Amino acid sequence: MQIIMYLTKVFYQVGDIPIFNPLYIHACIIHQWLLNFTSQPLSVNQKSAIMFSPHQDDETLGCGGLIALKREMGIPIKVIFLTDGQKSHTATPWIQAPENLIEVRKQEATTALHILGVEVSDIHFFDLIDGTLNHLSNEQYQNTIKHLVEIIQTFKPGEIYVPHRKDNHPDHECTYKFVKAAIEQSQIELEILQYPIWIFWLSPLFIKLKFSYLTGAERLCINSVLEQKKEQLQFINLKLQFFHLGFSKVFC
Repeated sequence: MQIIMYLTKVFYQVGDIPIFNPLYIHACIIHQWLLNFTSQPLSVNQKSAIMFSPHQDDETLGCGGLIALKREMGIPIKVIFLTDGQKSHTATPWIQAPENLIEVRKQEATTALHILGVEVSDIHFFDLIDGTLNHLSNEQYQNTIKHLVEIIQTFKPGEIYVPHRKDNHPDHECTYKFVKAAIEQSQIELEILQYPIWIFWLSPLFIKLKFSYLTGAERLCINSVLEQKKEQLQFINLKLQFFHLGFSKVFC
């Protein structure tokens, strides 16, 4: 049984064809190295937080457990989605995206976050076109930064969570840059923390991944809310369908 489970992760299906997936092995090596050797334990604090997510699923994969833990403690949380998520199925042509994919993904994100205790009023969608954050016009960029500054200054969070600055996806890296610029303009003292999504997966054989990118990593135990995160993951099925890898075991 263990061998079968291992093979379903090393191989994923495209129709009836099993495709070898070296990214899984690469991600597992990095994950175990971080978990067991280089990361420090992180405790949940009482600081309010904003989770910035490029697409409708990154907040769940990267911060789902943390969101659940903070909401259990009654800590205010806001989740901001920068793009509309319309290009989520372009790499998976065997999955037919519905015509109303943007609205579907919004509803999935809202439902998933409700499971973790986040109210609809604390979820914001910027609706920038998926995959275009590094091609915004100057006016679009300035308006985006202005909107981010307004949210930060109004909410006054103690912490902000963004994708890793080297997360190997243009929208993810731009989200970090935009939020960093907005924090500087907001002139509010807070802590910024980076969560990984693609940094392990899109750096095969350590070609692009530098260990310096992972310096100062922290790990968070989410055992008490793991079932909530698993339930939440049911509403963001794209990456699970594509990779077949059980992301909840990799990202907390």
